[in-house]
Amino acid sequence: MTDNDTQSAQPIGVSGSGPALVSAIVPARNEEAVIAQCLESLAEQPEIREILVVDDESTDRTAEIVRDLAARFPKVRLLQSGGPPDGWVGKNYAVSVGAREATGDWFLFTDADAEHLPGSTAQALQKTSETGAALISFSPEQVTERWYERVLLPFIYCRLAKLYSYDAVNDPKSPAAAANGQYLMMQRAAYESIGGHASVAGEVLEDVAIARIAKRAGHRIWFGPGVGAVRVRMYRSFAAMWEGWKKNLYRLVGGTPRAALSELDATVPWMVILVLLVGIKLPWALFLGVILLLARQLGYGVQLTRNQYPFSFIVYYVPAVALYAGVLWASYRSHVAGRIVWKGREYQMEVPGAAGK
Repeated sequence: MTDNDTQSAQPIGVSGSGPALVSAIVPARNEEAVIAQCLESLAEQPEIREILVVDDESTDRTAEIVRDLAARFPKVRLLQSGGPPDGWVGKNYAVSVGAREATGDWFLFTDADAEHLPGSTAQALQKTSETGAALISFSPEQVTERWYERVLLPFIYCRLAKLYSYDAVNDPKSPAAAANGQYLMMQRAAYESIGGHASVAGEVLEDVAIARIAKRAGHRIWFGPGVGAVRVRMYRSFAAMWEGWKKNLYRLVGGTPRAALSELDATVPWMVILVLLVGIKLPWALFLGVILLLARQLGYGVQLTRNQYPFSFIVYYVPAVALYAGVLWASYRSHVAGRIVWKGREYQMEVPGAAGK
C-alpha cells in the first residue's frame, strides 16, 4: 500500500477526528436564473461550513443575488475571479480561486445549477467513510423539461454509463477514472497533493482529468448515481445544450478521431437504415427494417430504466440518435479546429488526437 493509499483509507474528519468540515465552492458566470436555488440548498446542509461563490466576470445579476443571499446566510461569501490568466479555462481558474480561500477538510466543487437535496453532504461523507475514498462524485439526476432535453440528455448519459462504468471507476485496480463536476467532493489533502485545479488548468473536461490524476496518484475515488442527493437542469435552451455538449462530447468519448468514429458506429443503427432504404422497393425489407428498429428502441428502453430514466422515453430514440450523431460530429470538428467556445469565451487549444495523432 502506498502512502497515498494510507491517506485515502482514513478520510479527514470522518473517523476518529470529529465531524468533517466541508467548504462548498461554486464557480458562477451569468447564473442569475439558478444561483439562488443552488446556494439555498447548500446552506441547508449542516456539514457545510462555508459557501464560496466565485463570480467569473458575470454581466448579469449573479453577484447582486449572491450578496443578497449572503445577508441571509452567513455561510455565503462572494469572491471575484478577475478573469482567467492565459492557459486557464475560466471555470477551472474560478474554482482554484475558491479553493485558495477555503478552510474545510473537504472541498465540494459544484455547479451553480445544481440543487442539493437534504442530507446529500452527509451521504457523501458517509460514502467516504465506507469506501475510504478521497474523491466522491455523484452523477446528478438530470431534470428534463423541454423536448430537446428528453431527446438528448438521457441518450448521452446512457452512453456515458457504458463508457465510464461505475464498477470499473470504483475499482482501485482498474485504470478507469471519471467524475462529474456538477458534484465533486475531494479531501483537501488529496486535492492539494495533486496540485489542485492548476494541474488541469487548460482542460475543458476538468472533472474527468482531476479523477484520472487523483487515481494515478494512488487516491481512491468513488463515482455513483446521485438520484436522491443532487439534481440539475443543465440547459435552459437548445442553443446552450448544443454548445455545452459540443464542448465536451468529443473528449468524453475518447478524444481521438478513431474513438469518435467507433462511437458513431456503435450508436447509429446503420443496418436498420440500410434495410429501410431497401424497403423503398421491397415491402418485406421495409417490414424487417421496422422490426429491427423496434428492437433497437426496446434495447434503448432497457438502458433508460437501468439509468433511472422513464421507459416511455423510447419514443425519442430516432431523434436522439440523430441529435447525438450531430453534436458528436460538431464537437469533433470544433476540436479539430482547436477552437472551443463556452459562455462567451473562446479557447484556443491543442487537443490530443484532434489532428489524427
